[in-house]
Amino acid sequence: MRTQNTGYTDDHAASGLDHEFPSIDTWANQFPGYEILIDDPEFTSICPKTGLPDFGILTIRYMPRKECLELKSLKEYLFHYRNLGIFQENIVNQVLNDIVKATDPVWAVVKGDFRPRGGISTTVTATYPRTEEMSRS
Repeated sequence: MRTQNTGYTDDHAASGLDHEFPSIDTWANQFPGYEILIDDPEFTSICPKTGLPDFGILTIRYMPRKECLELKSLKEYLFHYRNLGIFQENIVNQVLNDIVKATDPVWAVVKGDFRPRGGISTTVTATYPRTEEMSRS
C-alpha cells in the first residue's frame, strides 16, 4: 500500500468501487434522436478518508437508443452512495459506467458539481463514448 504526502492511500482511492450496486431498470424507448436530462440536486456520499459527508448536484444527460432509465430504480441506485465512502471522481465515472451498462445510449454525460469543503468545490464530468484522445487529454 502506497502512502502519499497527503495521507491518502491506494485503499482510499479504490474505496467504494467494489460496492455491489443494484441494477438500474429500464423501459423501451419509443422515439429516436432526443436527449434526456436528469438531475439529483441533493446527491450525497461520504469522503472515504475523513468520513465527512459530501454534497452535490449530479446531472445525467443521455440520448437513449433502445432503453430509457426508469427513474424510481435510478433513485434507489443513487441512494446507495449516501453512506458509501467513495471519491467524487469515482462516483461520476461509476454512475456513467452503470448507466451505459443499463441503457447502451447513443451518448451520455454524467456531471457531479460538488459543494465546497475547506473552501474548494469540485466539478467532475465523464462522457460516453470514451475515446483514446479523451483519455490522454
